[in-house]
Amino acid sequence: MRSRSQLFAVKSVEVLLDEMAGEHRLKRVLGPVTLTALGIGCIIGAGIFVLTGLAANQYAGPALVLSFVVAGIGCALAALCYAEFASTVPVAGSAYTYAYATLGELFAWIIGWDLVLEYAVASSTVAHGWSHYFVAFLGLFDVRLPSQWIGNPIDFDPALNAWAWTGAYMNLPAALVVLLVTVVLVVGIRESARFNAAMVILKVAVVIFVIVVGAGYVNTDNWHPFMPFGTSGVLTGAAYIFFAYIGFDSVSTHAEEARNPQRDVPIGIVASLAICTVLYILVAGVLTGMVRYDQIDIHAPVAMAFAARGMPTAVFLISVGAVVGITSVLLVLLLSQSRVLLAMARDGLIPRSFFAAVHPRFQTPHKATILTGVVVAIVAALFPLKILADLVNIGTLMAFVVVCASVIVMRRTHPHLPRPFRTPLVPLVPILGIVINLAMMFSLGWHNWLRLGVWLLIGFLIYFGYGQKRSTMRLALADELAKSGVGGRAGR
Repeated sequence: MRSRSQLFAVKSVEVLLDEMAGEHRLKRVLGPVTLTALGIGCIIGAGIFVLTGLAANQYAGPALVLSFVVAGIGCALAALCYAEFASTVPVAGSAYTYAYATLGELFAWIIGWDLVLEYAVASSTVAHGWSHYFVAFLGLFDVRLPSQWIGNPIDFDPALNAWAWTGAYMNLPAALVVLLVTVVLVVGIRESARFNAAMVILKVAVVIFVIVVGAGYVNTDNWHPFMPFGTSGVLTGAAYIFFAYIGFDSVSTHAEEARNPQRDVPIGIVASLAICTVLYILVAGVLTGMVRYDQIDIHAPVAMAFAARGMPTAVFLISVGAVVGITSVLLVLLLSQSRVLLAMARDGLIPRSFFAAVHPRFQTPHKATILTGVVVAIVAALFPLKILADLVNIGTLMAFVVVCASVIVMRRTHPHLPRPFRTPLVPLVPILGIVINLAMMFSLGWHNWLRLGVWLLIGFLIYFGYGQKRSTMRLALADELAKSGVGGRAGR
């Protein structure tokens, strides 16, 4: 029976905490510094090394700094809501788990399916960016890879609205880096975190180098006109570069692996977002000051800005930072994807025996990690992802809106629940988060809403065809009815 009570039934916090015991339990090994590094590792990457150029060139101009401020405010409001949930319900699954505890199973599935889209498509997109920078890095040493092995065999022409074959075999570097990172993730969370921390230190050093050295080449005349595309350009730029902020929410997916989640996860979320927002604003200011906005290179903006000043050593350092930085983003995205799948599998919405399986030695969800890595590698190797990548922003914004709304609901339904970290000024902060993030969603255009709708429709087919029938919530409700002697056959 597809009962309304099941679709909107919530999972109690007590049940969520009890599920962490047993064979599917993850190891608590992450501290506040490591969690902050995971957040920074996922945030700083393709956004700061790639998207800044296109956003300044075509959307915001020098006012790109304001675009980062707007996007940062929207993320900060959502981050405060994430932090409260992560400290209250320190279980893997991020926004999916929070929705299950407040809005019910159907909304939890929607957000879980949305997060699958966010992390998988973002991983494939980031792999493409890594491939581009890696090929460019090899070019500094006059090493050239065959064009058939660095391109995508399938392309889409928006002008003709048609798919076409390019003649390439596959984007081999993109596929290989995904598979390499997958191996690292299977070995263990502690080893993955150490690998990520080393990459974070290097790329943050490169970003600071860009800011300090680049500041000496800033020409303030390049900042005029400051808002060539007007206020709408600032908002469009904010929605576009929102991809650069994806990552701080991934910290919450590792709450179950934090040593002291009530304290460490909020620190990791807020600290990583604050650090990256400051760095983004400074880089945007330096970049648009070094090069006039309409002359900024849209493929490798930061490196080309220094190349134009005749600094080959700086170009080398920035290229290394870009390759390393994007690698760490890919690592955290793939890491987060497997944790979301683990949470959904625990609830029976997807096959538990596969996606919730934890390796007896490494204590990682190895099957989900391997499957995710293989699928992402295939997609990155074969398909163009510009159209799908647009879904990442709207999908993430949707998750942020739900988390902000969930905080308001949880405060009403569970007013006495212990909250080591409390979102300030509720309901004002969550409401502002909903409004700002919805505004950015609407600025992305109806095409992205249509694509999001198609993805969610596919998700509904899977949920009602598989997950709803095998949900642990359904079994629990059926058991309760059987014990009460009312509708004993409802769950059969």
